[in-house]
Amino acid sequence: MRAVIQRVKHASVTIEGQVKSAIKEGYLILLGICEEDNIEDVDWLVKKIANLRVFNDDEGVMNRSIIDVQGEALVVSQFTLYASYKKGNRPSWFRAGSHEHSIPLYEALCHALSEAIGKTVGTGEFGADMKVELLNDGPVTICMDTKNKE
Repeated sequence: MRAVIQRVKHASVTIEGQVKSAIKEGYLILLGICEEDNIEDVDWLVKKIANLRVFNDDEGVMNRSIIDVQGEALVVSQFTLYASYKKGNRPSWFRAGSHEHSIPLYEALCHALSEAIGKTVGTGEFGADMKVELLNDGPVTICMDTKNKE
């Protein structure tokens, strides 16, 4: 799994002109899933995201987690995180997971993250054409890959 975690002041996802989900302070998480991913990847990623300390403490030091600041999360599926661009200029997506494999893992991650942070996690719609808006705070953007845990 690959995740791009952006600390935001607010974020939303709109599908066909309708806002599907919107959050205030917290994380916008773009999530890519490949065929090799499994529930252990979900567990590892949720723990890392929930405990990631990138929110400022009283001294202005990034020392608080999303749990500490009672932040919100919005998770948007993004198969393009598995783009292969080595040959030519048109990316291919052969490493991205199929819908059948990816949807249950996406849903499991959203559910586990919701439990970890104690708030309902906003979602996009798997496979939909989504418009994502955000105000990146900092900017703070962290990339994680469950295949690079060390």
